[in-house]
Amino acid sequence: MNTSIVKIEHLSHRYTRSWAIRDINLDITQIGVTGFLGSNGAGKSTTMNILCGVLNQTEGRVLIDGIDLRKAPLEAKKLIGFLPQNAPLYLDLTVDEYLRHAAYMRQIPDNKVKQAIEEAKERCGVAHFSNRLLKNLSGGYKQRVGIAQAIIHKPRLVVLDEPTNGLDPNQIAEVRELIKEIGRERSVIFSSHILSEVQATCDTIRMIEQGQVVFTGTVDDFDNYIAPSSMVLYLNNPPAVEELLAMEGVTDVKVLTPHKIRVSFDAAPGIAEKMVEYSVNKGWRMQELHLERSSLEEIFAKLSNKVK
Repeated sequence: MNTSIVKIEHLSHRYTRSWAIRDINLDITQIGVTGFLGSNGAGKSTTMNILCGVLNQTEGRVLIDGIDLRKAPLEAKKLIGFLPQNAPLYLDLTVDEYLRHAAYMRQIPDNKVKQAIEEAKERCGVAHFSNRLLKNLSGGYKQRVGIAQAIIHKPRLVVLDEPTNGLDPNQIAEVRELIKEIGRERSVIFSSHILSEVQATCDTIRMIEQGQVVFTGTVDDFDNYIAPSSMVLYLNNPPAVEELLAMEGVTDVKVLTPHKIRVSFDAAPGIAEKMVEYSVNKGWRMQELHLERSSLEEIFAKLSNKVK
């Protein structure tokens, strides 16, 4: 039986009298990118800090590759690479100097430090900046160096906290691809409150809200959490609005263009199939039917309200 890369059991933590997180259970058994999604103040940062050994929990335990983080912190932390939201860069060092420092901090043997630095630079696309001061790099390349220090010791688990914050769209796309590449070799936890970033980068999602896990599943599961409630029809010979409104389950009809109509509906089963059947029987000459998914923001809001 395979050991979980990360196993969190009944994790709870409180500051003074208030619980920041309560009875969180997570199990990550595979490589890939797991999105850790939560609004600001949901308990996400508390969980991340406990997971990386920065904070001791009030209750519960964290296992990294079967090692209890609280009982054997040094052994467990050897398996973790961490990039906090504010990358711990020493801006007056060159890229090579900084990564050499990171290698020594990670206790990489002296005879393997050079190779570890070269591999991390190559993987993160910063080899051509080896002798450049960190303060002279763009935001995107600073973030790449931050990721390089997190993977330099080839950890089993890489934890990235809001790694695309403050980057421009091109830099976000580049860092996103880098994260997905790393996720092909090891387990990555990508923490963010930006829904579109999680959707574009991650394979699976764990969402925390008000200190509790409210969703676990794939990105597709998350996208489809709320069933479609409207469709757009493209008809060469559209009917009158009143004819569509008379159909069972239809709640609203809006004419967008002479041949494009949005139809809202309730939970009536088979509404799309009925619409196709009506089109054939009544000569509407349907060219396309497109079911509209709820926006990620709507899904997020519904899941947030799931907490009791």
